[in-house]
Amino acid sequence: MKTYLNLFMSLVFLFMSGCAYGSHASPSAVTSTHIAQPAVAPVSATAQTTSKSAVAAAKPMEEEYVEDEFDEYSANAAREEKVKIADPLEPFNRAMHEFNDKMYFWAVKPVAQGYQKIVPEPARISVKNFFSNLGFPARFLSCLLQADFKGAATETGRFTINTIWGIGGLLDPSSGKELNLQEQDTDLGQTLGVWGIGQGFYIVWPVFGPSTPRDTISMAGDYFLDPVAYVNPWSVRLGVNIFDKVNSASLRIGDYEALKGAAIDPYLAFRDAYAQYRYERVKARKAKWSSPAPAAGQSPEGGAALPEKVK
Repeated sequence: MKTYLNLFMSLVFLFMSGCAYGSHASPSAVTSTHIAQPAVAPVSATAQTTSKSAVAAAKPMEEEYVEDEFDEYSANAAREEKVKIADPLEPFNRAMHEFNDKMYFWAVKPVAQGYQKIVPEPARISVKNFFSNLGFPARFLSCLLQADFKGAATETGRFTINTIWGIGGLLDPSSGKELNLQEQDTDLGQTLGVWGIGQGFYIVWPVFGPSTPRDTISMAGDYFLDPVAYVNPWSVRLGVNIFDKVNSASLRIGDYEALKGAAIDPYLAFRDAYAQYRYERVKARKAKWSSPAPAAGQSPEGGAALPEKVK
């Protein structure tokens, strides 16, 4: 009788420990190879097998979901590459960061909020599509310089379709399910990165925001490839650019505030986020540039071979 009582108490203790683990597990308890298990008193192999069956029967789906979720989380965390960037101009950069921050809250955001209340969202999205369509030359040239001819063809198709059937680019029919021609998120700065030019040091420009020497060259190149740069007189050109920025800001109100509010030091948060983002974009373009074409009979995603057509 005493033996059965001890076995029953062990099962109860194991069951309660399993419930506590399933309810309170957190990423901080996760390592790259395993999930920390609660300490339990040693029991016999029969008791362990019985207790595991009891726990699995009580909550099989929840325990399996928690383990899979945190295993994936820990694996991704282990693979993530942290990017550091030199910041020799930190005093100047911090001053420019503060200037841009004040400009956003005192000028850009109030104007964007007023514009947001007057212009409905579909119209603002159409304006965004229009200016995005005008950015075709820079994206097309960047794809060519990266030897991404498929991307260049996609951009050409997008520009033609959106200009003709999208009423000058106000609509984006090329991104629909029927055509699925997605915009190529690339620029000349990423092109330089693909060809091995490092980003260099961090610099914050007034009005233009975070950048690097490599991306500053990209900004200059993109400017000369932008059709708006050739609008005269200069006052009209300036007005068009301001209108573009205000419209874009009206569609993203809250993003800047969220990142700033979550940071202990907003300057460092924006610096690290910018460096990480640009690194990931260059890395993605390199992967696309160097990825081999799928072999015959293989799916484009690199999965299992596609079934051969029956002759």
